[in-house]
Amino acid sequence: MIWYPYEQMKTMKPPFQIIDAEGVFLKTPEREMIDSVSSWWSVIHGYKHPVLNEAIKAQVDNFSHVMLGGLTHEPAQKLSEKLQSYLPGDLDYSFFSDSGSVAVEVALKMALQYYVNQGQMQRTKVLSLTHAYHGDTFKTMEVGDDEDYHFILEAYGESENVIHIPTKVPELEKAFEKYHNQLNCMIVEPLLQGAGGMRMYDIAFLKRARQLCDEYGVLLIFDEVATGFGRTGNRFVADLVLPDILVLGKALTGGYIGHAVTVANKKVYDGFYGEDADKALMHGPTFMGNALACSVALKSIEIFEKENYMEKIHKIEEITRREMAGFTDPRVKEVRIMGGCVCVEVFDRAVLRGYQQFAYEHGVFSRPFLNYMYAMVPYIISEEELLKVLRTMKEWFH
Repeated sequence: MIWYPYEQMKTMKPPFQIIDAEGVFLKTPEREMIDSVSSWWSVIHGYKHPVLNEAIKAQVDNFSHVMLGGLTHEPAQKLSEKLQSYLPGDLDYSFFSDSGSVAVEVALKMALQYYVNQGQMQRTKVLSLTHAYHGDTFKTMEVGDDEDYHFILEAYGESENVIHIPTKVPELEKAFEKYHNQLNCMIVEPLLQGAGGMRMYDIAFLKRARQLCDEYGVLLIFDEVATGFGRTGNRFVADLVLPDILVLGKALTGGYIGHAVTVANKKVYDGFYGEDADKALMHGPTFMGNALACSVALKSIEIFEKENYMEKIHKIEEITRREMAGFTDPRVKEVRIMGGCVCVEVFDRAVLRGYQQFAYEHGVFSRPFLNYMYAMVPYIISEEELLKVLRTMKEWFH
């Protein structure tokens, strides 16, 4: 029996049975529906993309996986080289893993050990954001700040090693003034906080964070698992403000296979490099650098570049802003739009009860959560298909 995510198994509604998927469409035995959430924001090229399919088929004829411990292979080497040339600044050193949550764990471990390797044992604290979400493994839950997902940690009590602040510059400055010599890193979902409610904030906050991290010698981590590859309307937010460590996942493989990467700059990498074996990063997910995942990731990035996906994303945002302009309802608290994301926040979560079935009957797959009805569509979506998604969202309130 499948144990499904984020569900009370006794009372859950039976999930939709998918028998096929192609382009932006998911197909059930009864109907097809536009996937308005891109399978948790990852399937940016749509389903059954011929180039990505071929990349998987070609690699599987060679081998599907070998461990990176004592072995290496061309797909992992090529993906590392591609990321080195593709990412901004000196984000050159790729540590692969098998999911976004694990990749964030690696980033947090890197940041802590970076200072341990220098004998700065007092730097045990992490600065994070209120409403943060970084994954469901234990350290990522600790730096997260969403009791709807992470209430289980109440059993341990409040963490002494994580400080949460809102996305306000005065609060940021106060935190650095108080804790700067105890911090090993600051971690953020840059510009767009996903599972914490599609919350959006200004780039000025990140610019000030970069200045303070430089001033006090604190590492800055960008968790771009959700925001990377164009979701905010920027290729990466790291193109605007450069972090020390960048985490990518989800769209990295076009949503084909679970895979992620933690990319460090030279300063961080050099903090581990040397003759002392005790200073090595002792971490190694079994499926890191999986050959199938690396092969499809390379093709995914190639498609993103060659087919000018940033133009597609800007068009999605333009259409969304046009369609949602003037939309109001007494039950709606706010409509937020950024890049390839739109969110309708309601005052009472009960307002959204039944919307998933309503959307299904209108040919759209949606998965609202808490107080948030949102869409993060595949970038290949047509204007007609996007309008169907947006108009279904508005029709629910009519």
